[in-house]
Parts: sequence; C-alpha cells; structure tokens
Amino acid sequence: MANNAPESVFEAALAYISEAPSYHIALEMVLILWIVYLLFFSRQYKPESKRDKLTKEEEEQIIAQWEPEPLVPNVYPTDRAVDPAPIVTGVAGLHVTVNGKRCLNLATFNFLGLLGEQGITSKAAESIQKYGVGSCGPRGFYGTFDVHLELEEKLAKFLGCEEAIIYSYGFAAISSAIPAYSKRRDIIFCDSGANYAVQKGLVASRSKVKYFKHNDMEDLERLLEEQRKLDEKNPAKAKVTRKFIVAESLYMNYGDLVPLPKLVELRSKYQVPIFLEESLSFGVLGKTGRGATEHFGVPVNEVDVIVSSMETSMASVGGFCVGKSYIIDHQRLSGLGYCFSASLPPLTAVASIEALGAIDSSSQKLERLRSNAKCLRKLLSSVKALTVGGEDVCPVVHVRLSKTVSNDVAAKILQDVADQCIANGVAVVTSKYLDEESLPPPPSLRLTVSSEHSEEDLGLAVSIIEAALAKCLP
Repeated sequence: MANNAPESVFEAALAYISEAPSYHIALEMVLILWIVYLLFFSRQYKPESKRDKLTKEEEEQIIAQWEPEPLVPNVYPTDRAVDPAPIVTGVAGLHVTVNGKRCLNLATFNFLGLLGEQGITSKAAESIQKYGVGSCGPRGFYGTFDVHLELEEKLAKFLGCEEAIIYSYGFAAISSAIPAYSKRRDIIFCDSGANYAVQKGLVASRSKVKYFKHNDMEDLERLLEEQRKLDEKNPAKAKVTRKFIVAESLYMNYGDLVPLPKLVELRSKYQVPIFLEESLSFGVLGKTGRGATEHFGVPVNEVDVIVSSMETSMASVGGFCVGKSYIIDHQRLSGLGYCFSASLPPLTAVASIEALGAIDSSSQKLERLRSNAKCLRKLLSSVKALTVGGEDVCPVVHVRLSKTVSNDVAAKILQDVADQCIANGVAVVTSKYLDEESLPPPPSLRLTVSSEHSEEDLGLAVSIIEAALAKCLP
C-alpha cells in the first residue's frame, strides 16, 4: 500500500489536470508563482536603523516656517452674520428679564402659566433629594425610574390611550417616532408646512416623502388617489410598501388648525395610518385640554400615533407619544431618542406629573388662554401694517408685513421691530428658519400668549408693537 500511495497521488494529479479547464490550471500556476515570489524574492521593508538627526537650528527653522490650517473656514463679507442672542436671566414667566431689562413676556412657550408655579417647583426640588439631578443612562440601561413609569401611565390615562412613551427632549419625540416605523422605500404624505422637528424625522426615516399643500385635504386626497392607482399596477410592491400621513394639529409655523375629521376620513378610506403632532394643541384644545381629538370630537383611537412636547403647556422638558400598546412598544426598541439618549431627569418627570394634574383639575386656565389668544388676534388685526395668521384658538400668533417686500427685507424690518419692543419692555421674537428647511414660511413676528396675561397686558404689547412698526418701516 505504501508503494502505491505516490502512484495514486500522481495519477490523481494527472487526472485532475486532464479534466480541469485550461484557464483554471493557468490561474493556479500564476497564483503559485506569485506566492513563491512573495516568499523568496520580494524585498522586505527594513527601516533604517540610523536616521540623520536635525540640528537644533534646523528644527527651529522648520517650526518657524510651519503655518497651521485654520480650525474653521475663513469668514467672508458675503457670509450671513449670526445675530447676537438675547440673554435671559431668571424664570421666563409672565415677565422675563432680557439683557438686564424686565419685559412683558410674549416670546416663550408657557401657555398655562405653570412655569415657576410654586407647587410644581417645590415637588421638583423635593425629588432631587431622592433621585439626584440626572438619570445617567437611557431607559434600557438603568435609566428607568418609577416616576417615568408613573408619568407614562398618567399620560395614557389622561388621553384615553393604551400606552405612552416619554422622551427626554421634545424635539426628539416626533423626529424619533417617524423613523421608528417608516423606513427606506416606504412613503410618507406630509403637510408642506410641517415644523423642523417633523422634517428631521422625515430625513431620518429615508422614506419617499410626498408633500401636500399646507392644510389642503383635497391635495392630500389627490396624492393618495394617485398612489392607489400606482399600487393597483404593482400589487407586489404595494404589499411591502408602508404608507403614512404626517400632520400637526396646530401648525407651529402658521398657527393653522388641521381639519382632523377629514384627515381621519382619508385614513379610513385609503388605510393609511396618521402621525399627529400636538405640541401646540396639548393642554390647549378641547374642553379639558386633551388636544385636537377632543376639540373635534374624534375618537382617540382613530389617530394611530399622537406625539407632543411637554415644553409648551406642562412647564417641563421632554416629549411623549401615545397610542395602542403594540404601536408604542415598537418605539422602545426602535425609537432612536428613547434607546440612545439619557432618560428624562426624574425632577422634570415629577414636574410633568404635577403639571398634568393641574391641567386635569382646572379648566379656568384653559378658558383664559383661549380668551387671550382670541383677544390678541383681534387687537393685532387693527394694525394696518400687519397681516395676522392662524386660528383664534392657537396661542402662537404669527404676524407678517402687509406690504410686499423680499424675505430678506421683511426679516430685517421685523427683527428691528422685535429689538425696539424689547427696549420698550415687551419681549417678542422673530421666527427663525434654517437654510436646510424645506419650504420655510415667510418671515414673521411670533407672539406667544399665556393664560396669565390680562387684556391690559395684551393692549400694551400691541401698542408698543405698533409704535415700533411706525419707527422701523421705511
């Protein structure tokens, strides 16, 4: 057997060579020769054991000639300068101190006047003794506290939904919720007037976005009908393509109210789930502040995902989503802001719980807020140089110049008006939009009303705005 082994190997090699394609044999020979070359003939890297050392004078000369590259690009005269930010000190309540001057506050979101409310502040301060200041981790990594679970339970109960999930940043709620469900090759039908947080959620989802005209349900139905016809032509693709509608109940950039009943009707007709962003309507719309569904009398389960910030009516920070349990649970593994950000600080969760209780127990603040929003719009409508946008129920009022000018000129005039108002004791701001935003609205002066304002406060503010306009308009 031992004598036959070499013969059998040799015979097997000959059989392989005779049966294998010639190009296969040639390739193997090239590879063998290349390996032999690398092993025995290639020059190995041998760093020099001794290097010529520079003299001290040569080192200093090289250092003197070295010019470091700038850390940031050069600024040119054509670049847009960043306006200096006003500095706020103290609590931004009914009054706010801006650049050292005490002003009536029509600039910040504090719809129900709960920011700085003594009961909420004391409860939040007490919680620091128990929990400390921060959570020090995401919800899935030792960042879940009992007050987080309590807040989620109370939010779900307040809105009549099965489950709620909270985020540590209001902006992150909607921008995380959208990409948690909508992925590449899915389709989103979004209002063209959606705010920046919604837009970032659309970008993060990598989905195909079809914008419908702002608050135009006929245009939305046109897009849905076109998509239905495309789906009929390619049912296999339609079966794996998810579709969503994204809208705001009260639009941050306009103050308009979404026609929710019509939106729900289209949802049922075309079987497309709805994301409803309610940052401006939660604690504002409806008899008890439960938002657009209560305002219109629409069952809450007709809206698939309701998203809101806690930074407008609840005197806190963070955001939340509510809906059915199987929908909300998906975000606990797919919501980027939930999985990878430190959870809501316990003290702000406590503040949110107290604020939610205040909203639930008092309807007087809601009535005063709606009355003040209507009053402010009425007063501003008498100013001929301004055009007032939005609905009477919206506590955010955008006013734009009646005179037709370019956006750059309008922005400059309105900023001058805002500066004049602050100098005369009324804090207002102009709306700011980034260059990367899709379809930004025209420049506006943004006024935010609170339940704590009186009619005298609002009358004073409008008179100062009118005087500032008379001074700044060309």
